[in-house]
Amino acid sequence: MKAWRGRVTPAASKELTSVSSRSATSGPREWRLAPVAGRGLISARCVVQVFASYPTITRTMATDSWALAVDEQEAAVKSMSSLQIKEEKVKPDTNGVIKTSTTAEKTDEEEKEDRAAQSLLNKLIRSNLVDNTNQVEVLQRDPNSPLYSVKSFEELRLKPQLLQGVYAMGFNRPSKIQENALPMMLAEPPQNLIAQSQSGTGKTAAFVLAMLSRVEPADRYPQCLCLSPTYELALQTGKVIEQMGKFHPELKLAYAVRGNKLERGQKISEQIVIGTPGTVLDWCSKLRFIDPKRIKVFVLDEADVMIATQGHQDQSIRIQRMLPRNCQMLLFSATFEDSVWKFAQKVVPDPNIIKLKREEETLDTIKQYYVLCNNRDEKFQALCNLYGAITIAQAMIFCHTRKTASWLAAELSKEGHQVALLSGEMMVEQRAAVIERFREGKEKVLVTTNVCARGIDVEQVSVVINFDLPVDKDGNPDNETYLHRIGRTGRFGKRGLAVNMVDSKHSMNILNRIQEHFNKKIERLDTDDLDEIEKIAN
Repeated sequence: MKAWRGRVTPAASKELTSVSSRSATSGPREWRLAPVAGRGLISARCVVQVFASYPTITRTMATDSWALAVDEQEAAVKSMSSLQIKEEKVKPDTNGVIKTSTTAEKTDEEEKEDRAAQSLLNKLIRSNLVDNTNQVEVLQRDPNSPLYSVKSFEELRLKPQLLQGVYAMGFNRPSKIQENALPMMLAEPPQNLIAQSQSGTGKTAAFVLAMLSRVEPADRYPQCLCLSPTYELALQTGKVIEQMGKFHPELKLAYAVRGNKLERGQKISEQIVIGTPGTVLDWCSKLRFIDPKRIKVFVLDEADVMIATQGHQDQSIRIQRMLPRNCQMLLFSATFEDSVWKFAQKVVPDPNIIKLKREEETLDTIKQYYVLCNNRDEKFQALCNLYGAITIAQAMIFCHTRKTASWLAAELSKEGHQVALLSGEMMVEQRAAVIERFREGKEKVLVTTNVCARGIDVEQVSVVINFDLPVDKDGNPDNETYLHRIGRTGRFGKRGLAVNMVDSKHSMNILNRIQEHFNKKIERLDTDDLDEIEKIAN
């Protein structure tokens, strides 16, 4: 896929630099525009590469593995800029005890960045396809129409250039969810689709295939529109489009992102546009760079991340209302809570629906205990007693704030433990590298805030410790986070151990409410009694 060539104005260049400066702590990050011989600079409207100064994580792509190929394409580490997570502003007192009255509520923007960063992190740390034992449930718009599924890409009757692109990327067969999704997405006449799909299932490559199948390369105007919650996530989709469409050199791609300044009144000629909702809305309505009435395929990716920002939700709906009735609408979301469903139904009329029948996470294989302490130092001493009495292969320790996590990691290191620290001020690429090292067993203890409560499957994790119990922004027990945290252990058919540190009447109340919610008794553990600790290990 050839790059559109042109020159970036100083104003646009300045805007790009300001967009990348997300955090005063990380400092501004440079956007480098690659020079093209004799043609000036590549426009920010085509693929703008952001070169991070951190090493990328490389993986071997097996030719017969859809999963590894998807991982290679979706990770796109080299061309991702930093994405910060802003943590709740919660201050511990001198003893490190969290006072919920000081907990500041997260803004919509912070909540969105949490979800977006987690989505990006999950893409980076997938070393293989998600082992989906869940059944795929298909709800057809017309229950009387035959239900097709495919076991090979040849059955889809793709254009030769597209099939060539698919194989060149190392894909040999469709993933589980695509066996059902691709026939629907490529059907004639076009059908709308709402699909549940986690990172690692190949959904990006699937909707890219659908977009490229609908495009007429000879028509020099936007025909496919894809919305992503952030620039970083949009960039990954763009990379897949470029690689899958490389045997269609006449196909062009434009990025509708903040900072791309185009001349008023001009129309863009790229057939595919990827962008964030606010900029896409401006390009469609106020600036009229895109004629929405000519869009054939509309993709809304990461819907659950998108709706975490109220503005994005409203903007997405406004964009959808500008599109023609015969435009194909495709919406993807990792989760389908009520808010996502309501949003999906507004955006996608008369859809086919693909859902994963989720297996409930269970606490049955996990032994849960709590330890009574008076302050942070006593919690640390209890932790040391645990390590002194039982053999722990690998452990994950969750803290409420970065400050506590940093302090705890330093103290454990002084005691001679191999400790990895994961927290919100780290760039996503850095976090992925830390998780990779932990997976490989280079560190035995992972101290973290909530940024990685989900998505990490490490077989050697035998103990999870809640140094601070999980609470929501109102100071109530966060039962879902508790489940995901201690769910890091007790996996792969093994028994796990979860230890909760309780340091106040408030945290005892939180623990009691967690017990009631799951209807599972959490036993008290005296960490000063070595015999008692040894018993729980057997």
